[in-house]
Amino acid sequence: MDAMQEWLQAAAARRQRRGIVRHARVRANGAAAGAAAASADVAPLDLASNDYLGLSTDPRLRQAAIEAIERHGAGSRASRVVTGTHPVHVELEAELCRLTGQPAALAFSSGYTANLGVLTALGGPHTLIAQDEHAHASLVDGGRLSRSPVERWPHGDLDALERLLRERRQSRAIVVVESIYSVLGDAAELTPLATLCADCDALLLVDEAHGVGVAGGGRGAVHAAGLAGAEHVAITVTLSKALGAQGGAVLGSPVLREHLVNTARSFIFDTALAPAPAAAAATACRVIAAEPERVAALHQVAAELADGCGAAHAAGAVQSLPAPSAEVAALAAEQLAGDGVLVGCFRPPSVPDGISRLRLTARADLDPEQARRAGGLVAASIARVGST
Repeated sequence: MDAMQEWLQAAAARRQRRGIVRHARVRANGAAAGAAAASADVAPLDLASNDYLGLSTDPRLRQAAIEAIERHGAGSRASRVVTGTHPVHVELEAELCRLTGQPAALAFSSGYTANLGVLTALGGPHTLIAQDEHAHASLVDGGRLSRSPVERWPHGDLDALERLLRERRQSRAIVVVESIYSVLGDAAELTPLATLCADCDALLLVDEAHGVGVAGGGRGAVHAAGLAGAEHVAITVTLSKALGAQGGAVLGSPVLREHLVNTARSFIFDTALAPAPAAAAATACRVIAAEPERVAALHQVAAELADGCGAAHAAGAVQSLPAPSAEVAALAAEQLAGDGVLVGCFRPPSVPDGISRLRLTARADLDPEQARRAGGLVAASIARVGST
């Protein structure tokens, strides 16, 4: 056996010992199949996906995607800066701006590439990147690739952030946060953050992956804070969560968009977002703006889910329940799948504080009482498995 194969086998054995083995599960009948599937004629209750508003199967989004394929083809066929920009991309960017109140938008092939693109395009030796320590992996990777000095400050600690900004030696600075954090489900204090950034001449970059479609009546937490259009605030979004499609975008000033078109490597050297998800996401923006009751229903389900778990209400759609260990979290998730409830299982290195969790996601199309019962089942499962 060669050295690489030996290393791969040793790495697999370490993951097994630590209880952090992951699997790419095949979805069956519209939901991810568990290790012990629920009854064949009863669909499992999906509390694991990020389809917050239930739009991924909405007939209007499906029809928009079909029409886009018929008009533009299955793929974009080239980079946006060659021949890959189609009218549907222009439409999508306009709809994202209308929904969020931002003046300009640039669509990427995913939320991950959007975060990589904006940080690498704005970074460099003279730009400090100050990241909340709970920032998503895509933001961490963007910082690593940016050639910038990167400092990670304690989660939500604005005093620590202010010291970083005032003591920096770099001429520029980017403060990186999530509006609603993906693991704990808590919210950033955007108003004081924006004030601090303005005072310290820093750009505030807010990842709204879990905010758009959820906070501020669906328009996002930045819009709700009255910061939409502020020159020193930019946002990134994913189109694969509340918008029910796929892709990502950076939104901010027109001069930021122009800079990204010319310098963001994950935009320039990537084939453009396919027409079908672009059209579906544009339609989702219109649905969210026209149907605020969807967002209200999401928050009602989220509240019932939290009450069922006996936990404090999260800021968004995600309820996070700590487990005693990675092994307990994985076993509880497997047992719940057998009982017909699918939950997310977050273990190191996916959790920023090293504490394994079961992650429950509310959706607007779930029955609130069913969500409450499921929350109780999840909490009981963690307690039961943890005591054995």
